[in-house]
Amino acid sequence: MTRKLPALLALLPAACGDLSQVGRAPDFSPLEGSYQHHAMYSTPMPEMADPSGPTDASSLWTGGTESLLGDRRAAKRGDILTVVIEIDDSAEISNSTDRSRKGSQSMGIPSLFGIPQRIDDALPEGASMAEAVKTQSSSTFAGDGSVSRKEKLTLRVAATVVEELPNGVLRIEGQQEVRVNFELRELIVTGYVRPADISRQNEVTYDKIAGARISYGGRGQISEVQQPRYGQQAAEILLPF
Repeated sequence: MTRKLPALLALLPAACGDLSQVGRAPDFSPLEGSYQHHAMYSTPMPEMADPSGPTDASSLWTGGTESLLGDRRAAKRGDILTVVIEIDDSAEISNSTDRSRKGSQSMGIPSLFGIPQRIDDALPEGASMAEAVKTQSSSTFAGDGSVSRKEKLTLRVAATVVEELPNGVLRIEGQQEVRVNFELRELIVTGYVRPADISRQNEVTYDKIAGARISYGGRGQISEVQQPRYGQQAAEILLPF
């Protein structure tokens, strides 16, 4: 009983976490403390002072983001851009393998210096050393496998530039949560983007994001019902049969 007590105590936090949500809608994930929150509220030190002339303030056309003809694409930490996710992939793979092998081998020593004949005299009636060694083996193998997948996903999410790397690449992170009744749908996008791949509409497609991590799921009462309970998941991992 004492050995089972630590295992039961380890399951209590998970069980209490589920009980705390009884009769309540799932809570939103807080943005405070995240990379997005830090990138927007912190002011990094400039790497160099921007040269400014006496006529810059009086110019009608400037290259800044507030200008009519300025570049409004995300370029530094804290800027926001739109990630366009349009996944329509399908794959079908079929493999078949058939292999068979059959072998037999026999070895006898009927007249090796007359030893088998002398041993036969000492053996019971019907026994003989004519075939001292005889082996036979046979094995067959057949395998057949197929994979068929089709995925389609169309989403748009706003992401924040959380870091500007020394080589100019931008690290982005986006999170979107929508709660309907007692079910929370969440979308998370992270990865690395080149500024040149950001369009004039301040958008970037998912296939131009290096190291893209896209998570689309949910949590709530419906998601809980679709998942096996903790005990069943542990049993499926631990039981050998």
